[in-house]
Amino acid sequence: MTAPSLEEVLSAFAVEGKADRGLLARYLREYPEYADDLIDLSREIHREHLESTADLSPDDSARIEAAWQRFSQAKPIAAEDLLTALSVADMRQVAAALGVKRQVLAALREHRVVVESIPNRFLSRLATAIRTTARQLRQDLSAPRRLSLARTYKADAAPEAGGPVTFERLLEEAGHSVAERAALLSEDE
Repeated sequence: MTAPSLEEVLSAFAVEGKADRGLLARYLREYPEYADDLIDLSREIHREHLESTADLSPDDSARIEAAWQRFSQAKPIAAEDLLTALSVADMRQVAAALGVKRQVLAALREHRVVVESIPNRFLSRLATAIRTTARQLRQDLSAPRRLSLARTYKADAAPEAGGPVTFERLLEEAGHSVAERAALLSEDE
């Protein structure tokens, strides 16, 4: 069965009736690849309601200002934090859910994979498993990689990281069988 198209998902969302936060959250979980479009549609649906509301009370304005101050002072999450923040147990669980060896996730965490070579289906599944959007995950994986300076080495010089490899090559190097690689590289469900 093929995944529904963007238009089908947006149409279904629009005719659901009351497009509240719970409904939006459910659609975002089910279709993370369409997150931006779903959020835009939700805003559009609620725009008419927002435009017809009365002026804000002084209390409302003060709460909005306080929330904005907290938001503007928050530090953005570093790109590596999505995968780096996972515990060993989480990495095991995500690897098992995706049917990959943990070294595949380690290579993704270390930005050693050509992001464009990762199938959208796999990227969406990984994003869902780590509770983010495919778009955010793709951006994070595309960020320049940083080598940890905190590591120590017994050799005279620190090892140099090789260039990025394709996702297919990574799966091959990790020891995935031909059938496993075919399933992981497939865009079909």
